Amino acid sequence: MCRRLFWLPLFALVFGVSAAAPDAKKEERVSNRPRVPGKLRLHLRQRREEPPGSGKFKLVEKAVEWEAAETVIIVCDMWDGHYCKRAAQRVGVMVPRMNAVLTAARDHGVMVIHAPSGTMDAYAATPFRKRMQQARPAKPPFPIGGWCDRDPKREPPLPVDVSKCSCDDPVVGPAVRKFSKQHPGLDITGYDGVSDSGPEIFNFCEQEKIKNVVLMGVHTNMCVLGRPFGIRQMVKLGKNVVLARDLTDAMYDPRQPPYVSHNRGTEMVVEHIEKYWCPSILSKDLTEVVPGSSGPFSAKSSR
Repeated sequence: MCRRLFWLPLFALVFGVSAAAPDAKKEERVSNRPRVPGKLRLHLRQRREEPPGSGKFKLVEKAVEWEAAETVIIVCDMWDGHYCKRAAQRVGVMVPRMNAVLTAARDHGVMVIHAPSGTMDAYAATPFRKRMQQARPAKPPFPIGGWCDRDPKREPPLPVDVSKCSCDDPVVGPAVRKFSKQHPGLDITGYDGVSDSGPEIFNFCEQEKIKNVVLMGVHTNMCVLGRPFGIRQMVKLGKNVVLARDLTDAMYDPRQPPYVSHNRGTEMVVEHIEKYWCPSILSKDLTEVVPGSSGPFSAKSSR
């Protein structure tokens, strides 16, 4: 008998320890999505100041192609509840459309990260949470904090008032936590990830060679911009970033400046992002790939 195999059981018997291999207690690594071919064609909408310093912005639209394997969708704070009843109702209306888009994008090889901030305990035992925690550490170009504030040198104040409670309920209740996890209508499945950590998401993107980021979710003028995985942070980290403008909603009350409808308030925030941070797209761009870009072509199958 091998000398090592002989002594292991005896050692275990005498000292009361397991005879298992030294690394048996290590947590099993969660597998990541396969990288598959396929190009997304995104129709970007942005606003450029022309001439620079004039305060006049020109709408610019162009099409670009992104590799699906190099792209992630981050779903921001689509919670299962909210103290503002109208905000929660609009999320509920958005959920079925968002879930359909995520399903299509996922099936084309796009990574999906769910970021329902403050609810990570609900996902602690899942492979979706562990997948993000197990990403190899990467060194960012600067420390990633818990919130990315507005930089006055780059971005003027937001076009809607956020100095007070922005809930548009007729009678606003107390601003207390009403959520415990992501909205149940959004599937977390397959190779998805769950994280609300800026460093974790950065680590994962670096490990998986992801350079393109799509943000969707709520609220456009708050968390979508400011979270450590939000638009400001991802742009500063050098990622190619876009906002899915039809799958977002602002926290805005028409009783506050600039006294426009809620829909117009959200549009104004989207326009602000298009001016100072990144382009926007319509989510349908994420549901299909460029014909012929998704893999080997068979002459026989085309007959």
